[in-house]
Formats: sequence, structure tokens, C-alpha cells
Amino acid sequence: MADKNPSLSLTPKTKKIVIVGAGIIGASLGYYLSQRNDITVTLLERDTPGAGASGHSFAWANAFGKDPREYHTLNRRSLDMWYRLAHQLDTDIGIHYGGEMRWESDPQRAAQLRQRIHQIQRWGYPCRLITCDEMLTLEAHLQPGTVLAASLSEADIHIETDTFIDVCLRQACEAGAVVHSQTEATGFVVRNGSVAAVKTPNGEFPCDVVVLASGVQTTELASLAKARIPQQRSPGIVIKTTPCVEVLHNVAVIHAPPKDENHQHLHLRQLADGSLRIGQGTQEGINRDDSQAHADALLARAKTYLPAIADAKAIPTPVGYRPMPLDGFPVLGFTKAVPNLYIALMHSGVTLAPFVGEMATLEIVDDVRVDWFAPYRPERFG
Repeated sequence: MADKNPSLSLTPKTKKIVIVGAGIIGASLGYYLSQRNDITVTLLERDTPGAGASGHSFAWANAFGKDPREYHTLNRRSLDMWYRLAHQLDTDIGIHYGGEMRWESDPQRAAQLRQRIHQIQRWGYPCRLITCDEMLTLEAHLQPGTVLAASLSEADIHIETDTFIDVCLRQACEAGAVVHSQTEATGFVVRNGSVAAVKTPNGEFPCDVVVLASGVQTTELASLAKARIPQQRSPGIVIKTTPCVEVLHNVAVIHAPPKDENHQHLHLRQLADGSLRIGQGTQEGINRDDSQAHADALLARAKTYLPAIADAKAIPTPVGYRPMPLDGFPVLGFTKAVPNLYIALMHSGVTLAPFVGEMATLEIVDDVRVDWFAPYRPERFG
């Protein structure tokens, strides 16, 4: 994404909004805000767009394991919005449709899966239990081994985040937004209790509102404005592979059971270029092993379920740190400490990006407080 000169605005705008961070949340916000009249949008990215947590994410958009029910509903609402956003952007945004398929080979875990499916069906989630034969009809390359329970969550998708971020920023720039890569926010100019400008090594960027969509850097940046937004440290690994034969023809994501008690569940998706993304455990699991040996071991386990990927080679990926608020739930809204400082911090940003982009735009531009965000305000941390 080419940088632009902020002085080259095509039309006069009245409200200046600076977004710190051009990952999936910042890009979504940049797009939605740029579609409003009388708004100037500037995005500041310390690296390149999507280089942070968005680029390390497994990028599965879902509401499968999201509890309690109000949080499940928030994620479900956003998942459904991905389909509408794809229509609005009217181009390939990197969505892979087809749902998420999983199965269990252990009796206790199989019972838990059946129980979970029944629960979220009662909540209205489009998922169902399926047979082994149905699994193989969906994905003929699969060799699942023992299947005691299996499910398909039909609305789930996965996102090629770099494609989505590029589309959002390109369309935002066409509407007059400006993106500054390699431009790190280092502090704020505060006047009369509000942020008047964002400081960077490349100068100051005046603003009427500043939005922190800066992932793991949000805590430190907010503290410079005397706002407390605590996070956990949440490292994770998702490895890449070289391109290989297409093995997922219908579903977007698979979750495979561990081979024994010494291993974790495996999750896998395939990109348009044929490469795979593979992780283990839960989406919130802690993993710091970014060695070649670990990457090789993950791929070897995947090959037991999908022998057709025998020619794929594992590419180790550096540890990525997830934006993870202290209590695990999103932080959304203006701070009390600084009334024009808006926080947009969450895991998973991939699922929530459309909903947060659209609803936060209502809050920032129209001066309303969206009820859906009520449980997730910054002031809950004191």
C-alpha cells in the first residue's frame, strides 16, 4: 500500500480521525470511516499493514467456542456480516467458504463435542453432527482414522488477512484516506484533557479522535494517555508450508484430534496458492516453539490425516503475540481518562472485524453508544 501525502486531500473534510494500527481491525475501521462524509482518515502503521497479529493469525472466523452466550452472539453477528461486507467491497477479499469440520477419536472428547453441538444449536448456530461417510464425501483426501463424533459448522469461514487488509486500505485511500507505513506512534499531544495530535518520528498528526487499533502495543500507547488497558501475554504459532495439491475442496477449516495424550488438537486451512496454515491446541493456547523441528512435527501429523500433502515442506514462522485483553473479552469504546481516545482491542479480530468496523464508526462519527458494546467498555478495568 503506497503512502500518500496528508496535504493532498481531494475534498475538504471537517473531522480528523487518526487510526493507530493497520491490521485487520484498523483496516476495517479505516474502510468504514472513510465512507462517511466530512471525515479525514489517517492510518499510522509501525511496520507494514497486517505485519502484526493479523499476519500470524490462523484467521478462522467463527462463534464455535465463544462463551458466554452474549459473547457468542456478538461473534455470530460479526460472522454473518462477513458475507455482507464481501458484497459491499465487491471484489475478492480472501474469504474461503465451506464451514469448519472436526472430529474426535476419544470417547470423552466425543461426548463433549456432541454436547457442545447441541448447546450451540439451541443458540441458533448453523452446525450439526455428521457421519464419517459425510466427512469423506466432503473431503475425499481425508484419512481421519477412528471417528466417534464429527461436526460441521456450516457458516464458518477463513480469511486471507493480507488480501482483506489490502482491499480495505485501497478502497479507503480511494475515498481519501491516507496510510503511513513504517510510522510508529510514540506519544500524544494532549491539550485540555484530549488528544490534539499523535506523535511519530515523522512528525505530529493532528486529530479530533484517535483510535488505538494497535494490537499488543495498545496497552503501552494507552498508558501514555493515562488510560489503563491491561493485556495478557498470549504467544502462538501457526506454521506455513510450501504450496501443495489442493486437499480441501469443500470445507474451509478442519480440526483433527490428537493422536495421543502427548499431543494437542491440530487445525489446518489451505490458501489460494495451495500453501497450508497449521496450528495446534486452541486458538488461545500458549505456544512459543518456532523451531524447524516443531514445524516439521506439525506438518508430519497433518500428513497422517491428509497423505496427499506428502510433498509439502514446513516453513517455521516466528512467534506471534495475540492482542489479548486481561479478561479475554474485547475492549471497545472511548476512555474516561481521555474522552477522544477510542480503544479497539480484541481477540479474535478476524471474526470481529466487520462488526467492530461498522459499529465503532457509529460511535465515533455519530456520537452514539452501541448497546452491543456495553459489556466491553474500557472503564471495566478501573
